[in-house]
Amino acid sequence: MADMTTKTLSYLPFMKMHGLGNDFVVVDERGITPIVDATLAKRIADRRWGVGFDQLAVLSDHDDSDVHLTFWNSDGTTAGACGNATRCVARYLMDETGKDALRITTDRGMLFAQDAGDGQTSINMGHPQLLWNEVPLAHEMDTLRLPIEGEPSATGMGNPHCTFFVDDAEAIDLAQRGAEIEHHPLYPERTNVQFASVIGPNHLRMRVWERGVGITQASGSSSCATAVAAARRGITGRNVRIDLDGGTLHIDWRDDGVWMTGPTAHVFDGKWRL
Repeated sequence: MADMTTKTLSYLPFMKMHGLGNDFVVVDERGITPIVDATLAKRIADRRWGVGFDQLAVLSDHDDSDVHLTFWNSDGTTAGACGNATRCVARYLMDETGKDALRITTDRGMLFAQDAGDGQTSINMGHPQLLWNEVPLAHEMDTLRLPIEGEPSATGMGNPHCTFFVDDAEAIDLAQRGAEIEHHPLYPERTNVQFASVIGPNHLRMRVWERGVGITQASGSSSCATAVAAARRGITGRNVRIDLDGGTLHIDWRDDGVWMTGPTAHVFDGKWRL
């Protein structure tokens, strides 16, 4: 695609990928004039009239990294971070270049990816944002326990998160509660919502409602935020297994950031007629 321009491009090549069922359309805009905007993202996102995705990831050139990623939600808004999509793109680029480590820039900043072996890919999602104005929240408060029924924790991972710890994550009406909390006035930029329960030592079951998307099978940044909140509250240690609807991620909150490890899948390639 390096020699293509918008004048000669009659179709847009794309890849369909997923991480544990958290699915993405990936568009490679390296070397071409940018094409994807909010209108096109919403059209591609439609699961009946388009392709369908939880997020759309756009690759572009960057002087100081292997690639820059921009993320679009299915409602046409942008997201600062998307952990599972970053892992999928990292795996694609590792296969393309033969590298086993990458530097990836996003609106979150510089992220580092590594081949973890056995088909697993690890991403350092950076340090969690734990201050109220970093998440961000509407006004100053303790992010460990918010003044919301259920006393959830707030965490920023390049995007805002609200994590509830409950006895049984399966029993939560996720569609209703997720939609309510996404638009809570404490979150001026809306929020991702997680409900997590303990099923063993350093082992959580989590379900997720993503901002601008709805219920998803998995979420990388939500898993990181949940692991951070659980460690801060003494529910788990810093190395945690999280079981989501689509499968399992391993989260390790280290001194250099929050590492997320899991599988990826490149499902098919397609062309979107412009």
